[in-house]
Amino acid sequence: MKKELEYFIIDDAFGGNQEWFTNVVMNMGGCAAATACDCCIYLALRKGMEGLYPYPVHQLTKKDYITFSQKMKPYIRPRIGGVKKLRWFIEGFEKYIREECGGNIGQKNITINMKAFSGSRDYEEARKMVLSQIDAGYPVPYLLLRHKKPEIYKDYIWHWFLLVGYEDTGDNLLVKTATYGESDTFSFRELWDTGCEEKGGMVQLGTGYF
Repeated sequence: MKKELEYFIIDDAFGGNQEWFTNVVMNMGGCAAATACDCCIYLALRKGMEGLYPYPVHQLTKKDYITFSQKMKPYIRPRIGGVKKLRWFIEGFEKYIREECGGNIGQKNITINMKAFSGSRDYEEARKMVLSQIDAGYPVPYLLLRHKKPEIYKDYIWHWFLLVGYEDTGDNLLVKTATYGESDTFSFRELWDTGCEEKGGMVQLGTGYF
């Protein structure tokens, strides 16, 4: 079984790219803000939440994306040690929605629910969460801190990115990532089993009403 979200393209890039950022701090440490930006664009395009993205969502440009990243920066700001806690991402993203969108994200009385899913949880639980999120049409914000195989995950260590697809082969779950304007495919079991004490985790997204 294979499932991929209908992701978005900006200037031939697969989603946004942190390396576009001209601000030095954001270029080096803006992965969490970039992940939130990509979530906003995807949800605006595919879930009718146009209020999340303050620029023409059907005419995505690199210039607007860079400007948008600066708008997101104060809410999910780069810091010493990075945005290394799931709650920092959630709190910043919720504050962006509250202050910049006024709670109005494009549909009457609708909001986004976010829940931390710790990297210390069991693989089978994590696997079910990924399947349910992507089946429901939501990308999965993912934080990887350390990993026992840095040679494989060198571009993903201490990094926020998105899971945007999967292929369930029965004995393995392959996941598709989106970051740096590109995609990769990894074994989810290996990705989740970091072998390190410092765990990251995922953020579960859902639709709520108020």
